[in-house]
Amino acid sequence: MLNGRRLKVGVTIFLRQGFQSIWENGIFQNCYFLATLLAHSPLVEAVYLVNGGDGDPAEAKDFLALAPVPVMDLATARRSLDVVIELSAQLDPEWGRTFAARGGKIVGMRVANDYVIDIERMMFDRPPGMLISGTPYDALWTLPAFVRTCGGYYANALRAPVTAMQHLWSPALLERASGGVFGYEPGRARWRLAILEPNICMVKTSHIAMLAADLAHRHQPGMVDYLRVFNTMELKGDAQFVGFARSLDLVTQGRATFEPRLPVYEILTQQADAVVSHHWENAQNYLYYEALHGGYPLVHNSNLLGGCGYRYDDFDCEGGALALREAFAVHDATLAGYRSAARAFLATLDPLAPSNVEQYSAAIAALWP
Repeated sequence: MLNGRRLKVGVTIFLRQGFQSIWENGIFQNCYFLATLLAHSPLVEAVYLVNGGDGDPAEAKDFLALAPVPVMDLATARRSLDVVIELSAQLDPEWGRTFAARGGKIVGMRVANDYVIDIERMMFDRPPGMLISGTPYDALWTLPAFVRTCGGYYANALRAPVTAMQHLWSPALLERASGGVFGYEPGRARWRLAILEPNICMVKTSHIAMLAADLAHRHQPGMVDYLRVFNTMELKGDAQFVGFARSLDLVTQGRATFEPRLPVYEILTQQADAVVSHHWENAQNYLYYEALHGGYPLVHNSNLLGGCGYRYDDFDCEGGALALREAFAVHDATLAGYRSAARAFLATLDPLAPSNVEQYSAAIAALWP
């Protein structure tokens, strides 16, 4: 145990001015689950969220009420922590150099497809990021979903060894937000479908899912009550997207609407019976876990869900339509088995699972070879 000494560890979080919700993106949930795990590591004495944004923690008390550990500012972190895991907020390179000079270790944890995101920034006049900043990393952690596209990119651009770490999730935040009222209800003659891709990067967009839902409707007209496509308010003003949408029967027949961003527990408890999803090199997604936890039919193309849900391959729209039709045909009759398989898979993501605590603890210990 590092000569018997236990460590003080921080996880960066970006608090900004104004209202924040833990549901506005997945990174805040990542911070919550990682801090929860670290608080149970035998190597760790104390865990903190390190605020790397311009927001005042006192003004974010409602947001931080969910936090499993206290919040610390960067100046205090620099002089008091042993390890900082850069997750939500990126560290200033000079801060990183001075922290490293006093013996601190820095881990860059990457939980998005940064190769694609960075290339989009470079090529299409997107707002710049600070991924390749010169911060002196001792290690880089990512998820299995991103090893293929990002592993070499991280290792060579950021100049540190890359390790694939277990994705972490538990239903704690979802159950708290939903008040425990979250779950599929069988028996509907037609399904209300939802597509919830963010539509802000090409790794997670609604287009293939829309085509799959529309093909299923063409093949089986009595199946779909309506389709709601969330996170599309900005796309409603794009002529190409409008033309694409108007090519679909669900749209021309008045069975599709285009909606803003809402928390998943509001959508699946009130507006939808099933989720149709599509990703491109982004196979691990909190949306998938939330739908599976609630027993909702999840039509997806991920190979990292332990066989759960109704899977189709890659960009196969017809396969997606068939998977949706299969779900409609069998889901109610096989719901108990579906829920059981989902519980078994989701247990592997638990931040408090001994194997996960052990893996992350070992990765921290490896910072001192």
